[in-house]
Amino acid sequence: MQQKVQFIVTVLHEPDLLIFDEPFSGFDPVNATLLKNEILSLRDKGATVIFSTHNMSSVEELCDDIALINKSRVVLSGNMSAIRRSYSSNQFEVVTRKGTQPVSLPSEFHVVQLQSKSADEECLKVTVPEGADANALLALLLPQRTIVSIKELLPSMNDIFIKAVNDAD
Repeated sequence: MQQKVQFIVTVLHEPDLLIFDEPFSGFDPVNATLLKNEILSLRDKGATVIFSTHNMSSVEELCDDIALINKSRVVLSGNMSAIRRSYSSNQFEVVTRKGTQPVSLPSEFHVVQLQSKSADEECLKVTVPEGADANALLALLLPQRTIVSIKELLPSMNDIFIKAVNDAD
C-alpha cells in the first residue's frame, strides 16, 4: 500500500520527467497493470519516463527507446522496434487451412516446422531469404492454401538481452 501511495504522490502533479527503479516489483498483476496504464498515460501527455528494470516484458510493453547495460557498460541502445528487427531471423508463422497436397516452396524458403494445429488447420514456420518479406511468402502460399493468419516471429527483449550480453563478453 505504501508503494501505491508513493506512486500517486509522485504522479499527482503530472511531472515532465519520471525516474523509476523496478516500478512494478511487489505489485500484484492488477495493480501493476494500473501503474503501467498510468505511466503510459503520462508518456502520452508528453512526460519523459525513465526506468530501470530486469523485467524485459515490462520493457516490451512500455519502452520506445532502450539502453541495455551489463557490468556498467551500455551493450545495446536505440529504438526498441529497430533493435528487435535487427535481431530478426526472417521467420514467419503461417496458419493455413489444410490442403490435399503438401506445401511446396522454393528451396530458399526454408520450412523450419510444420505441425497440425487442429483437424483442419496447420501451422508452418518458414524462414524467408534476405530481401524477401511476408508478401513474398504469401504470394507463394496463396495459390496452395487458404491463409488463416501470418505473423513475423521477432525475438523477445529477454532473448536479445542475453545475446547482447554474451556477445559483449
